[in-house]
Amino acid sequence: MRKFFYLLFLAITITSYAQTPRVQKLWYDKPSGKTWENALPVGNGRLGAMVYGNVVNEAIQLNEHTLWSGGPNRNDNPDALAALPEIRKLIFDGKQKEAEKLANKAIITKKSHGQMFQPLGDLRLTFPGHDNFTNYYRELDIERAVAKTTYQVDGVNYTREVLASFPDRVIVIRLTADKPGKLTFDASYASLHKIKTIKTTASKDLTIAGTTQDHEGVKGMVRFKGIARIKTEGGTVTANDTLLVVKGANAATIYVSIATNFKNYNDVSGDENALAASYLEKASSKSFAAILNPHIAAYQKYFKRVKFDLGSTDQGKLPTDERLKNFRNVNDPELVTLYYQYGRYLLISSSQPGGQPANLQGIWNNKMMPPWDSKYTININAQMNYWPAERTNLSELHEPFLKMVEELSETGKETAKTMYGARGWMAHHNTDIWRATGAIDGAFWGMWIAGGGWTSQHLWQHYLYHGDKAYLAKIYPILKGAATFYADFLIEHPKYKWLVVNPGSSPENAPAAHEGSSLDAGTTMDNQIAFDVFSSTIRAAEILKKDAAFTDSLKQMRKRLPPMHVGQHGQLQEWLDDVDDPNDHHRHVSHLYGLFPSDQISAYRTPELFSAARTTLLHRGDVSTGWSMGWKVNWWARLQDGNHAFTLIKSQLSPLGTSKEGGGTYNNLFDAHPPFQIDGNFGCTSGITEMLMQSADGSVHLLPALPDVWQAGNIGGLLAQGGFEVVNMEWKEGKLTKVEVKSKLGGNLRLRTPNALKSADNKAVKIASGQNANAFYQNEAVANAVISPKANAAAPDLKQTFLYDIPTQAGKTYVFAGQ
Repeated sequence: MRKFFYLLFLAITITSYAQTPRVQKLWYDKPSGKTWENALPVGNGRLGAMVYGNVVNEAIQLNEHTLWSGGPNRNDNPDALAALPEIRKLIFDGKQKEAEKLANKAIITKKSHGQMFQPLGDLRLTFPGHDNFTNYYRELDIERAVAKTTYQVDGVNYTREVLASFPDRVIVIRLTADKPGKLTFDASYASLHKIKTIKTTASKDLTIAGTTQDHEGVKGMVRFKGIARIKTEGGTVTANDTLLVVKGANAATIYVSIATNFKNYNDVSGDENALAASYLEKASSKSFAAILNPHIAAYQKYFKRVKFDLGSTDQGKLPTDERLKNFRNVNDPELVTLYYQYGRYLLISSSQPGGQPANLQGIWNNKMMPPWDSKYTININAQMNYWPAERTNLSELHEPFLKMVEELSETGKETAKTMYGARGWMAHHNTDIWRATGAIDGAFWGMWIAGGGWTSQHLWQHYLYHGDKAYLAKIYPILKGAATFYADFLIEHPKYKWLVVNPGSSPENAPAAHEGSSLDAGTTMDNQIAFDVFSSTIRAAEILKKDAAFTDSLKQMRKRLPPMHVGQHGQLQEWLDDVDDPNDHHRHVSHLYGLFPSDQISAYRTPELFSAARTTLLHRGDVSTGWSMGWKVNWWARLQDGNHAFTLIKSQLSPLGTSKEGGGTYNNLFDAHPPFQIDGNFGCTSGITEMLMQSADGSVHLLPALPDVWQAGNIGGLLAQGGFEVVNMEWKEGKLTKVEVKSKLGGNLRLRTPNALKSADNKAVKIASGQNANAFYQNEAVANAVISPKANAAAPDLKQTFLYDIPTQAGKTYVFAGQ
């Protein structure tokens, strides 16, 4: 009888637990099955794991950040330089398709088109006799970075916890049963690698060792080693040739260590065996509890910097996949905050200082030949991964990407010289762990020379947030090198006399007027990126008081860049010629780079361009691939249209397949291009931030794009340029009620707000006038737009805002109340 009441109490407890709102948790009431996109991700930057939560046949799918096909290589095409004049002439003559054909022969690589990020394999755990389970529950606790699965079999409650330890650099799996001697399972490795050896050792470790594959003529040179060690409490562990068997244990802890011989993009001389063993020996001497608490502390050092609350509803009582199905038709603000923080969780878990940057899938991939090789697509996707880094207070996690840019500036020098006869450095639209900078995939996609220019702006942005002059001096040669390439590559347009990029392109799109070719001279995005590269280099040099003659030459060239154009349909032109199709719904809207992530297009400084950008977005439509919708959230936020931005969030937070026209979100909240691309997660987190706080148009703009459905809420911990932290911001009925801003660098704080503010001591706040005196908020003036006489250009309809100037001192916090 006592046993009956105990089981009844337990069942009620588990059921009520599953119906309690899951703050900061993704949770489900069924296993993943065979669907990888149902599994839950954990990671520590070095290692990634997908936890399926299957009861009988559990799989922990494993990745290591340097496990890539191939080895050090270059993929420049030396034929490019000789063909360049003819390609340019064809484009200037309006023969873009012929130019594309020649570029395919002379510019696109004849070697590797990039190597592949590959999985190690699966750690498989088999639990005999667990077929008839009840009270199933699994979760990903993004506040603690721990995945957990619980269920009941024959009156025994089983719990599994999985984490990727940040301090100990291993994956740890804790298995428990609440009755003695009831834990029995087998552990084995499975891997798709052809060159591999799986075996157990005399010390009862389970190991996998091998070498990644050759790909596109590049020899596989990455050697890998994985070691799993099981420590039990009670019971026995026996080893067969390729299998560890645990019988009759009370609990077990599995330590998984993985390493490769990769040292850097040009060096694979490391000792994977020694490295994997060293991680394992240090970690396996510790109990699970001794690993868990430091892991949580190391993770929360980043995660807890930002708090976000929009309220909650009864939807929060449902499993995450059910909430996802319902989101478009119900009010579930808590799912927005969960998805927002999930983006931050994914960045913390896939990008750590000293490691590789988050790739197209972060650090999680189960395919030997993943979509687009899971590389770094630098005509948008890799950059989008890092849009949340600075603004959501994860600046240290930007470091792997910034390091990659530094390495590209090294490999890209030879590409600039060999292919284009230019100084400085450049990269095309794609790269990999070997930092290849040649043109790949065909001229339609790969004949884009702005990869180096765009990525270099992340270095400048990092400086703008933190103001570290020593850092600026360190990265200045990289900025200068990107600008030097443009200075050499730009050529005068024979008709307009502007300096243009030729050949260039507006990534992956092509107007019918160019016979379906993406190649052109002076595309809007190329012009905007060149403008930013020159502007950041000029400002950096002036701050560092160097290279006056060089920067003067850049200023003269910047004046000769083409202005942005408003076309006949009132749109921002994508090309120099007015050939945009208002029915074009292409996923890339690259010419809005000037609106975001750049700040060349402004509601207050360039209203004609601002309105034209809005028209372009309306033409393109909302529903698209997942990452494209993520970018659109940022654009609509910059356009100060919170309701339209929220429409995009609803489209993004829709189960895949809801719309035949685009992507959405998988059950584990991974972004669906489809297939899975992590950039949509990061892009949407950035976009939600932009809806609540912007710092790109001469001020810190609070609540610039608040949708009607978020009438009340609070957020704290966001970073703005110039070393300002919005420590806390609260609002009700769409108006600010309290604002706390910490100044880390001092200087003028210019606030733009939707309602009037007063200081905490009830004193009036100074109304702003003139240009912001803060050096971190200087906007470079763009040329006046060229507007088609056919355009019906309307001034933007903007809500009233209040603009204040507050002098600040470094280290002090300033508190304001709404009026």
